[in-house]
Amino acid sequence: MRRVSTDYIERTCTTALSKVDAHMPFRWSLNPYVGCIHRCVFCYVRAFEQRADRDAGEGYGRGIRVKVNIATQLERDLARASWQHEGIAIGTATDPYQAAEGTYRLTRECLKVLTRARNPAALITRGPLIVRDADVLSELSKSADFAVTVSVPTVDVDVCQKTEPGTAPPRQRLRAVRQLVDAGVKTGVALAPLLPGITATKASIGATMRAARDAGATHIWSGVLRLPPGTREHFLEALQQEFPELVSRYETLYARTANAPKEIRVAAEAYVKQQRREVGIADRRSTRLQPSPAPLQLALQRL
Repeated sequence: MRRVSTDYIERTCTTALSKVDAHMPFRWSLNPYVGCIHRCVFCYVRAFEQRADRDAGEGYGRGIRVKVNIATQLERDLARASWQHEGIAIGTATDPYQAAEGTYRLTRECLKVLTRARNPAALITRGPLIVRDADVLSELSKSADFAVTVSVPTVDVDVCQKTEPGTAPPRQRLRAVRQLVDAGVKTGVALAPLLPGITATKASIGATMRAARDAGATHIWSGVLRLPPGTREHFLEALQQEFPELVSRYETLYARTANAPKEIRVAAEAYVKQQRREVGIADRRSTRLQPSPAPLQLALQRL
C-alpha cells in the first residue's frame, strides 16, 4: 500500500447540511470532511473536485478540509422552524470515519446532535473506526430511524489494495459489521461500486455476499461503477497500471455515458438479488435497537 502524506486544513462552515440531487433517495447530506484519505481510484467525488478546480488525480486525498464547527452548525440547522425532521445521509462525499475522525471526532459529535434531535439518518463508511462510536450509534438507533452501511465491494484483498489503497482490508470492515450488529445497530454491506470484469462477476459477488452474511449484515445494496469526468481519467490511469488488459474494454463500455451499459447493470442487480435470497441475507439481530412507536416519538419531540 502506497502511503500518502496528508495535510488537515481546518475551516468553518455556515451550514452543516447540503441538499442533494433530486434523483437520489434522500434530500440532505452531511459530510464533516472534504476530501478523503482512502483515495479510491473509482471515487465519484473526484468529479466534484475537478469541477471545483481542485486536483482530482494523484493529489486527491493529500489535503483534507476539516469542518471544525460542523456539529454546532448542525444543531442550529436542526433547530430551525422550517426543518421537517427529514432523513440525513452521512458520508455521501467523504468517509466520515477516515483517519481524521480519530483526531477531530466530528462525526461522533454530529451523531450526538442527531440523537438529541431524534432525527432519522443513515451512514456509509469504509472505516472500521466506526466501532469506537458503538455507544452513540446505539443511542441514535433508539431515538430515530437509523442504519449503517459498510462498503465492501469485494473480499479479494489484492483487488482491494489496487483500487482502494487507503482503506482497511475487507475482513477488518466485516469485523466492524459484526460488532455493530451484535450491539443491536442495523448494519448492512454495500457492494459498490462493482467493477465490470473485476468485481462485477458471479464469483466475486457470491464470495462477498457470503462473507457479509457471515458477518451478520442486515441488508445489502449494490451498484455498478459510474465514471463521470474527473473520475474517469484517474480510474483509467489506475486501470492501465493494475489491469492493463481491461483498458480497451472500459473505454468501450463507458464511451458514451458515465454509466455502464444497461445490460451489465441489470445483470449485476439480478445476480445480487438472487444471491441475497440464496445466501440468506436478513436482519438476524438478537437485539434490535429501534425508536419508540410514532405517537411517542412525536410526543418526545415536543419535550
